[in-house]
Amino acid sequence: MFKKNRYKDFLKETGEISAFAGRFFKEGFKPRYEFAELIRQCFIIGYQSLPLVCVTAFIMGLVLTVQSRPTLEEFGAESYLPAMVAISVIREIGPVITALICAGKIGSSIGAELGSMRVTEQIDAMEVSGTNPFKYLVVTRILACTLMLPLLVIVGDTISLYASYIGVNLKGVVSWHLYYTQVFDTIDFSDLIPAFIKSYFFGFVIGLIGCYKGYNSKKGTEGVGLAANSAVVVSSLLIFILDLIAVQIADLMGLT
Repeated sequence: MFKKNRYKDFLKETGEISAFAGRFFKEGFKPRYEFAELIRQCFIIGYQSLPLVCVTAFIMGLVLTVQSRPTLEEFGAESYLPAMVAISVIREIGPVITALICAGKIGSSIGAELGSMRVTEQIDAMEVSGTNPFKYLVVTRILACTLMLPLLVIVGDTISLYASYIGVNLKGVVSWHLYYTQVFDTIDFSDLIPAFIKSYFFGFVIGLIGCYKGYNSKKGTEGVGLAANSAVVVSSLLIFILDLIAVQIADLMGLT
């Protein structure tokens, strides 16, 4: 009976999230457009997340290079280190890690913010006053996440590659020209395009789940904490699922 209820709750929430996404596409293309709020959310979600993404990307590129070097040295393939790191970061590690970082920071903040607005009846007050809270609060945040995450991924990949260059030079001397020549000789559009496209879906999922959990938060302070926590967990899980689907599609299209 317990498992049956769990399956029922899972299917119910899946349907509610799908309906929530459908409402986003319906409301998002209808005027009036909240451009000012969209720009503000882009600043909050993109610019204010930049320091965390940069630090994480730098450490990720440096650690990946330092840890991979001994293994490649055993096979006499140390010269392939820049190419290996570049492919790993651009194809998978960069987009996924950046998305997970943003799911923890952005998803939780959106869930907590909208959840507290629901608990304090600010959303109800907006509805009574004739304002469309869904368009002002939800559409702008989902669009901002969708637009900003690919930019954060590009910045994170760039910093990771520079950190890899530093890691390569910890036990050797490699010129910057030789390093980026090896990197760009290895990278192809089939590496860049799938990673760039799936980062849009990662951003959409983070914004969608964060807004859904916060907008439909239960009454009480406990509901706010639950909304923030579940937004991070669900969006992180969906990021891995979307990444798996993207890899399979890219493989079928011969992009891997």
